Amino acid sequence: MAMSGDGPRRVALERALREAILSGRLAQDERLPSTRALASDLGLARGTVVEAYAQLAVEGYLVTRAGAAARVGQAPAAFARVDDRADPRRPPRHDLRVGSPDVAAFPREAWLRAMRTALRETPDFALATSDPQGEPRLRAALAAQLGRARGVAVTPDRVLVCSGFSQGFSLLCRALHDRGVRRIGLEDPCVPDYPAIAVKSGLEVVPLAVDGEGAVPPGGDLGAVLVTPAHQFPLGATMSPSRRAALLEWARARGALVIEDDYDGEFRYDRSPVGALQGLDPAHVAYAGMASKTLAPGLRLGWLVLPPSLVAPVTTIKELDDRHAPVLDQIALAALIESGGFDRQVRRMRSRYRRRRDALVAALREHRVLGIAAGLHAVVPVDAVEPVLAAAAERSLALSSLDDFRHSGTGDPALVIGYATPPGHAYDAALQALREALSQ
Repeated sequence: MAMSGDGPRRVALERALREAILSGRLAQDERLPSTRALASDLGLARGTVVEAYAQLAVEGYLVTRAGAAARVGQAPAAFARVDDRADPRRPPRHDLRVGSPDVAAFPREAWLRAMRTALRETPDFALATSDPQGEPRLRAALAAQLGRARGVAVTPDRVLVCSGFSQGFSLLCRALHDRGVRRIGLEDPCVPDYPAIAVKSGLEVVPLAVDGEGAVPPGGDLGAVLVTPAHQFPLGATMSPSRRAALLEWARARGALVIEDDYDGEFRYDRSPVGALQGLDPAHVAYAGMASKTLAPGLRLGWLVLPPSLVAPVTTIKELDDRHAPVLDQIALAALIESGGFDRQVRRMRSRYRRRRDALVAALREHRVLGIAAGLHAVVPVDAVEPVLAAAAERSLALSSLDDFRHSGTGDPALVIGYATPPGHAYDAALQALREALSQ
């Protein structure tokens, strides 16, 4: 069989498909995506996928017919494996957990061009060391982009580049502790790791109630709060104007800090994205953004926009932690932003995720689907979570319970459905598995 110029990728694809068939993740007679759809999802040439399918058909793993979709054949009996659906180490066939974008849509060609720019334009001395606050070129690009797209009041000297939000939040917690803060308010529910990060930094965590208007402004002796005003995680509310005003008034009266986690603020579907809270009071709000939802979590790049008094102490802690973020990756991200590639990726993914959101709502038309105005996930109330999770496990479908994100007890049962994770060719099958699990 003639080989394409992308031999290693073809071999890797063949190996992955064989493994999926032998392990049972792809069942006998299961339909595979078209060569065009799979090539688009994986960033491969269509010919590479055509050749991989043809090779696996020759070996008996696939059955292909002209004009029909490829289907899984009978795996060789000598290599058949024991059904391991109960093995937690086995990747699920369908993944609708919250927290990850569609990494198959990562803009590989645009990133490659940006990395070539970084390699060509980065001076030799920059490869020896870097500014712990972040590469000046990236900080300038971020300042321009955040001011234009998110309404952040920012200059490059107040931007700090970090390895995602978790590190940025840890840096802020430790800087606050050094300044005498001992208690911090966190929305309940929230990302499970955040209370642990705060406690490890020496802070006591106080739950903040959340309702349809977002987080309820705190009372008591708190030195800081962490909120997600554009799209509360995971319930999905947008903080109302009155709540925003009340929260900032509280921060000014107490000299406290509001930490704004703008984790997916670009993805708004019913109107233009809601501007950042930070723009209303830059002296009392630390803004945090990241590339994990717009590009990919594996890049490990995030940023803080800090009040002037926190720039030096947070930078010092960052330098002691890991010196600085990877230089070439920083320059590549700067080049991507400067070229307009970052904005194009946001627009492309906003359209794609809106279609997925609409497909989810249509598939679950017999259920309430909440928090769908923005973001990459939705909340689906249910009578009881455990039976649905059990039915999902039987279908190799991974789901999240709302209780996974509560840190002060339990509440009304609900699922948190992440509709961004599956690659495009696998999304319809994931929704069908979800419908079946809910019907139980």
